[in-house]
Amino acid sequence: MELRHLEFFVAVAEEQSFTRAAARLHIVQSGVSSAIKALEKELGAVLLERSARGAELTDAGLVLLPKARAALDAARDAREAVQEVRGGVRGTLRIGTLTAIDLIDLPALLGTYHRRYPHVQLRLSAEPSGSQGLIEALTEGRLDLSFVSLPGGAPPSVVLTDLASSPLDLVVPAGHRLAGVASVSLADFADEPFVDFPIGYGNRTVTDRAFDAAGLRRSVVIEIMNIATGADYVRHGMGVALLPRFLVPATPELRSLPVTGADVEWPLSAAISAERRPSAAARALLALLPQLIPGRAVGE
Repeated sequence: MELRHLEFFVAVAEEQSFTRAAARLHIVQSGVSSAIKALEKELGAVLLERSARGAELTDAGLVLLPKARAALDAARDAREAVQEVRGGVRGTLRIGTLTAIDLIDLPALLGTYHRRYPHVQLRLSAEPSGSQGLIEALTEGRLDLSFVSLPGGAPPSVVLTDLASSPLDLVVPAGHRLAGVASVSLADFADEPFVDFPIGYGNRTVTDRAFDAAGLRRSVVIEIMNIATGADYVRHGMGVALLPRFLVPATPELRSLPVTGADVEWPLSAAISAERRPSAAARALLALLPQLIPGRAVGE
């Protein structure tokens, strides 16, 4: 059994496609297929089934996947131990991110990181299911580190480093009945149609928890994927929205109102798996965070 066979198998399992796995590995698809066949022959079991949806793990494949990831992690740790002795951090750092995290300057952070560790390849990705999907990717080993919003704390599978936070403000059109008030309570706008985000997004969790705690119900008329576009949907009359303060544009077409009497704080954290030792590249980024992100809440 060769490590590259396990690497190819994990890539196909994660991408659910031989074609996408080949592109990720920068090799021809036939090379991936040959490696998987060799692994299946050695193990005496079919690991992946081709289907109309792509490539699906068999029962044997499901059993092998965590073992393959553990073997690759062990090999990575061995390489990194030697590299650190030689005075360098190398490898690939897979980072998960939300669609909008302007609360921190991610390009500046990663630019500084790249200058300090030029031999680390950075790969950024997002999940359509928001923070929930990013946590799943971390626990499954598809990401090394992720920026997430987890109101209420972390599940046992991850460790969080708190970075910053922002209140959610009510955003309404300029002509709205509440546009002229200084602040609002949840009851003031509970009966309004809402622009919101899918379950699993941190800001959706904050909003749902606040309304549940107040014993109020609301109606979501549209769920959108990109939090940065939330104010645009409000501006075009789809409804009102609770958005992180830093995302609300300064425009005469909109009003942003602070919410009183409710916990509507949107947190941002860096997360790593609690079940796997972070790579040297991930540890280097975690060590850099306190130097570049003071962890102050917006407005402090």
